[in-house]
Amino acid sequence: TACAAAGFSGLGQSRPNKSYGDSIMSNNKVTAATDSTDDAQSSVFQLSIREANGQYRQATGEEVIQAARRAIARKFRRGTSLTTPRLTQDFLRLQLAPLEHEIFSCIFVDSRHKVLGYREMFRGTVDGASVHPREVMKEALGCNAAAVIFAHCHPSGNPEPSRADEIITTKLKEALALIDIRVLDHIIVAGDETLSMAERGYL
Repeated sequence: TACAAAGFSGLGQSRPNKSYGDSIMSNNKVTAATDSTDDAQSSVFQLSIREANGQYRQATGEEVIQAARRAIARKFRRGTSLTTPRLTQDFLRLQLAPLEHEIFSCIFVDSRHKVLGYREMFRGTVDGASVHPREVMKEALGCNAAAVIFAHCHPSGNPEPSRADEIITTKLKEALALIDIRVLDHIIVAGDETLSMAERGYL
């Protein structure tokens, strides 16, 4: 579908050369955690990279993040049922937390809350992103979505919704209601924190 073509095939599209479908390194292989301690209070795990020559080295921080993104993506692929808010928030955190500019994205789902697609819709500055309800409606119809989850990041690190966040959420909800598409949530990602506007009562 149009949604699949524009959505999951473009996961991570705002970060060139990095996507869930790609290997972390083209000629290398990521290996599961290899080292651990027996300390009851803490465990130390290392992610190793196997080079083309068969030698192993410790993964860099960026490679660990990419491995985490791929692991989350496997749980979040098209057709996955969104049974827990945590899965959605983990996915969005990995997608949006590292960014220094605002991205407004949508997760489109069917009537059983199965994922149809993820789309990064609008890009802005550190101060905000211009969100156009008409474009969101067009994408939702292209996915044949029954519902949608909005998300955007706050590079400032403050997850609290602004007045502008409240206004655009209301506008989008009203616009989508005209075509019988429900808004399930609007999640704000600020670094390691996420905030659900649905849980706060804004929806």
